[in-house]
Amino acid sequence: MNDELDRVQRRATELAYSVDERFGNNIIALGVGLMVFWPALLAMRPDGIEASDLAQLKGRDEALRIALRNKSCPPADPMMSPARAEALPVALGERLVYEERVSPRLPGQEITLRVSGLRRDGVDFMIERDAKSIALQQDLAGNAQNAAPFGLVHWRRLLKTDLELGQVLVGEIFAADEERARGRVRGQVVAVGPQTIVGRRFDVAVIELFGDVARNDAATRLDGVLAIDRSCGVVVRLELDSGEPAFALRRVLVRVEPAN
Repeated sequence: MNDELDRVQRRATELAYSVDERFGNNIIALGVGLMVFWPALLAMRPDGIEASDLAQLKGRDEALRIALRNKSCPPADPMMSPARAEALPVALGERLVYEERVSPRLPGQEITLRVSGLRRDGVDFMIERDAKSIALQQDLAGNAQNAAPFGLVHWRRLLKTDLELGQVLVGEIFAADEERARGRVRGQVVAVGPQTIVGRRFDVAVIELFGDVARNDAATRLDGVLAIDRSCGVVVRLELDSGEPAFALRRVLVRVEPAN
C-alpha cells in the first residue's frame, strides 16, 4: 500500500507540473518528494480531465491512508525495500563509469557515479570527478532533486515515471554550473524496451530532445538524445548538440564496477 501511495503522489505531482507548464502557477514552490500538499494542488484549479484526474488521485490517497491507519501499519521505511532494490539493474555501492566527450576530436574523460543510497522515491549518487566527490539525488524517473552544481549537465521536471512510446515531455536542462546556462526542452519517447548494456539488462526509454538554451539575452538551439532506464532513471546515453558549448557533449555508460 505504501508503494501505491508513492505512485499516487508521483502522479499528482506530474499532473501539477503539466498544468503549470500551460498556466504558470509556480508549482515549483511545492517541492517534489514523498508528500504532496493537496490544498495547494487543488488551489491551482485545473479543469477538464485534469481536474477529474486530480480528484480521483486525492480520493485514492485518502483511501490508502485510511487503510494504513486502520491496519495499524508502521510508518513506511524511507529506504527502498530489498525486493525492489534487487530488481534494479544497479546495486548499492556499485560505480557507474561514463565516458564524456565534448568533441569527437578530443579525448574523452571518465566520470563515475557511485550508488550511495536507494530510497523509496529515488536514487542517491556520489559523483567522483577530478578527485572530488559531489552528491547527486535523483527521483526514480531520473530527474535531479538537489539544486547544487554537480559538475554534470542535468535536468529537472523533464522525465516521468512509466514512460511510454510516443509520450511528450517538457522540462528544464542545466549546464554543469547552473549559473552559466539553462535550457527549456521538449522531448518525445521514440523507443522503449529491454537492452543489454555493459553486461546489465536495462529497461530503456529513448527520448529525442529539442529546445532552446538561454544565456544572457541570447538563445541558441539544442537537440539531442537521452536514453534512461525506466525502473530507476539511470542514464545509459546522453548526446547533446548546441551552439552553446555547455550543451555540446556525448556521455555513454562504459562499465559498471562492483561495490567495494
